[in-house]
Amino acid sequence: MVGPLRPQFVLFGSSIVQFSCSNGGWGAILADLYSRKADVLVRGYAGWNSRRALQVLEQVFPKDAAIQPSLVIVYFGGNDSMLPHSSGLGPHVPLPEYVENMRKIGKYLKSLSEKIRIIFLTAPPVNEEQILENIRDIIPERNRTNESCKIYSDACLEVCRELDVKAVDMWTSIQKRKDWSTACFTDGIHFSAAASKIVAEEILKVLREADWEPSLHWKSLPTEFAESSPYDPPCGDGTTLNIADHSVALALIHWGLNDN
Repeated sequence: MVGPLRPQFVLFGSSIVQFSCSNGGWGAILADLYSRKADVLVRGYAGWNSRRALQVLEQVFPKDAAIQPSLVIVYFGGNDSMLPHSSGLGPHVPLPEYVENMRKIGKYLKSLSEKIRIIFLTAPPVNEEQILENIRDIIPERNRTNESCKIYSDACLEVCRELDVKAVDMWTSIQKRKDWSTACFTDGIHFSAAASKIVAEEILKVLREADWEPSLHWKSLPTEFAESSPYDPPCGDGTTLNIADHSVALALIHWGLNDN
């Protein structure tokens, strides 16, 4: 690692995580806001479900690691909720097993450190017609439904209540936008910049309102090398402008966010 030591925020999940730093993604937004406060690490694996996540959980988050994450944001559910294939192959995970898998993931992460904080993201909605339009040549039949996403989203929320883990209800929050079905996806499944902004705002809301000690909201974390310097841009009054003091504000403006 490189120093000075910063908190680590790990994003762990399937393609919604792997692609979170592209196309104005929510991972890029978090990395920008926390660029001098925390290291945002992406551990995303497109196509994965909760069953496969369990197989590598101890490799991604070793118990004997010298440094444990301060925050882990977990997303699995969309692939699990896909309709089962007649061959028995594919990403579908039956609902009871999905619940148990998410329970195991949450309990394992909690066991790593008393200070580790966890946020689960639920299955988001999908645009079924847009999915068919984009993958009809590959998978001609309908294999994702918004109804199934809702069922798995609700199940994830129930696990969060059971484990006292924070949650972002993506299924509900994305659909608060009236034109969500056309504005929030690139292919019916993966997020446009508009959807990622919604997700980032919901994550920041959790970080702002959580009664965690220490707080992980950007306002509460120190800025690395924040001292004023004669090399900062000069002002007309003979002082210099400390860019460190304005870096987060500039990021918020860039992404069009309000998180004060």
